[in-house]
Amino acid sequence: MSSAVIDVVGIGNAIVDVIAHADERFLAAEGLALGAMTLIDAERAESLYRKMGPATESSGGSAGNTMAGIASLGGTGGYIGKVRDDLLGEVFRHDITAIGVRFETPAATSGPGTARCLVMVTPDGQRTMGTYLGACVDLSPGDLDAALIGAAQVTYLEGYLFDPPKAQVAFRTAAAIAHRAGHRVALSLSDPFCVGRHRAAFRELVAGEVDILFANEAEICSLYETDDFEQAAAAVKGHVAVAALTRSAHGSVILADGAAHDIAAVPVARVVDTTGAGDLYAAGFLYGLTRGLALPICGAVGSLCAAEIISHVGARPEGTLSGLVKAAGLL
Repeated sequence: MSSAVIDVVGIGNAIVDVIAHADERFLAAEGLALGAMTLIDAERAESLYRKMGPATESSGGSAGNTMAGIASLGGTGGYIGKVRDDLLGEVFRHDITAIGVRFETPAATSGPGTARCLVMVTPDGQRTMGTYLGACVDLSPGDLDAALIGAAQVTYLEGYLFDPPKAQVAFRTAAAIAHRAGHRVALSLSDPFCVGRHRAAFRELVAGEVDILFANEAEICSLYETDDFEQAAAAVKGHVAVAALTRSAHGSVILADGAAHDIAAVPVARVVDTTGAGDLYAAGFLYGLTRGLALPICGAVGSLCAAEIISHVGARPEGTLSGLVKAAGLL
């Protein structure tokens, strides 16, 4: 068994976010489901980009956002994801390494360009996404850094990456590496539509490979094909050691060792953009977990990080999260 030298390694879609405001009429006209992530091809990405309003660009991707949160909290991390040797790939690599996260996955020298996510934020703070996965679809077991995975207390898998078959194999390979090293595997379900596309495979992964599961209410209900949150929560018990289930303004529920811990949401003056709320909740939770904090404290740190992220546009922290956590007396 190797000893862990970093807190978390994230494996996910290396994506550059393009964020703009939009109204529901625009989404309807473009055939986009409010609050969901829709996969689009390169031609559709170019067309949608031309129609969007003024936008800001920043490195994103669900697991990338989580790793940025862990770094902002003062944790150590690594990242595995596929980019192309193009301008957006350089932007992504610069951004994630500049905040102190190890990112050494070689860039592809041919094939699709670096992925981008067109994020449209409606006035209520909901985010609707059109994602061109580009180079992400080529992530395979050969891109995994076994030494990096073996060095991490937790290997964090991004559910959005589950669409390409090669990535599913990479997930299982990474989980095996982590478990051989005596460490834990976490999974974020990411999106109810993603769960719906691969429900059986996700259930198999959760039951056989995952120690820590992150899901929101819609995602966990989709996984177990029910409209009742309590039924879904009961169904996941026994499949994972820890389940952290988020419920937006209703906070979250942490299930572990036969107990349920209800965690209150941290109030914000105004919800500006929900992009990255689940990603940053996971960051706070995993930061606490890798420091041996009690599960309710881990959940409270997660809630605080999520509150910070929804108070402004964008899925990366604007301030230093470690200061917020200390000011709240959680560390």
